Formats: sequence, C-alpha cells, structure tokens
Amino acid sequence: MPQPARLTHVLHDRKPSAADPELLGLQALAHVAGDPDLGPRFLALSGLDAAGLRAGAGDPALLGAVINFLAAREADLVGCADALGISPQALARAGAMLSGEDA
Repeated sequence: MPQPARLTHVLHDRKPSAADPELLGLQALAHVAGDPDLGPRFLALSGLDAAGLRAGAGDPALLGAVINFLAAREADLVGCADALGISPQALARAGAMLSGEDA
C-alpha cells in the first residue's frame, strides 16, 4: 500500500514523542502500511480496504487499533517501536490512549 510522498516525508522526519499519541499512531500506520506482511494482515483482520484505511487515518480509534494490532504480537510491536526510535511501552501506551483505554 504505497504512501503519498509528502505524508511519508512528514511522518518520518518528525521525531516521535510519547506525549503525542496521534503522531505515534500515524507513524505506526505508516509502518504497517509499508510492510509487505503487516499491511495485508491488518487489512484482513480489520475488514478495511486500502481506501478505507486512508479515509480513517485521522481517526484516533483507528490509529489505536493499528497500535493494538501491533501489540497483539510482541515481535511486531518491538519492530515498529525500534523503527520509530521509541520504547515498545511508549507505543503501547499511545495505543491505549488513542483507544480510550487510558485517561
């Protein structure tokens, strides 16, 4: 699922911060969408298609679902966190915040 060049540039050039769960969610979404295994698996499990995923990219609940999808398999969560340069715990916390599980 190719990312528009401008969006990819913005997402990858900003240093992630645990204080910005939406940015982490968008970066996790870019990571999942750009991975040849994770992208199709997320689409299959979520019932979304590529257009639906793009349309929902600004929805905190969808971004939380992406992170929760990664958290379901420790290796996926750790791989994404490493790619983003943050701890897996910070990424999981952002997912909980986006999903409304953490006030």
